[in-house]
Amino acid sequence: MHREVDLTRLESVLEHRFLRRDLLVLALTHRSLGHERAPDALQLPGQDNERLEFLGDAVLGMVVSEAIFALNPDWQEGELTRVKAHLVSRKHMAKVAASIALGEHLLLGKGEERTGGRRKTTLLANAMEAVLAALYLDGGYEVVRRFAERCILGETARNLAAQIQIDATLGDAKSALQEQLQAAHCGTPVYTVEQETGPDHRKHYEVMLRIRRADGSLTDAVTRGLGSTKKKAEQEAARIALEQIAATNIAAFADSVTKS
Repeated sequence: MHREVDLTRLESVLEHRFLRRDLLVLALTHRSLGHERAPDALQLPGQDNERLEFLGDAVLGMVVSEAIFALNPDWQEGELTRVKAHLVSRKHMAKVAASIALGEHLLLGKGEERTGGRRKTTLLANAMEAVLAALYLDGGYEVVRRFAERCILGETARNLAAQIQIDATLGDAKSALQEQLQAAHCGTPVYTVEQETGPDHRKHYEVMLRIRRADGSLTDAVTRGLGSTKKKAEQEAARIALEQIAATNIAAFADSVTKS
């Protein structure tokens, strides 16, 4: 009964009453539950939300692309691409998931539950994409578009549109980092894929960022980035490095690079 109430509450937040609630249940089912016996009420033993994540990623990209294309007729491809990258990023999708308390509704295995899975960025972002796919399959494109306007675009898209007028490096953290390192004579960034996990249709990459000094030697790993593509993982590693620089200053960062 508790799960039924939760689904009703989630449907209210999504502003869509599912005709096929099994789609919503599947979207909430993490793979950690796959090896455990699913409750009879779910009628989904051995299934999880990874296939829906795949579809949701595509639907998300289309909805966001269409929206920013229509709202910003004066933008060129580069501007559209940079803003889209922010809006569909794992970090932003996790924030969207948190804003609708999606973590409370997830169906997790006992191990994932114990390790705080309901608050993990990657897990929340993936589940949000799966829910978008469920909305699309049950209610169609328009239902997803309305949800995106309210929860994915909204104030975030407006802020990005304003920021892009003054920040040419928006969404391109790698270029911004390289420019800062070169200006401070710190060396050049080097990105290395350390780990690749997941099925072929849903790869996850872990990238380490190191700095190549003037003498050709490499520092230890400076930051780590995760992403569904190598490019996204590299951008994430660069973004974290930029945050470190902003938290201190480029001189302190350069000093840490020299000593590593």
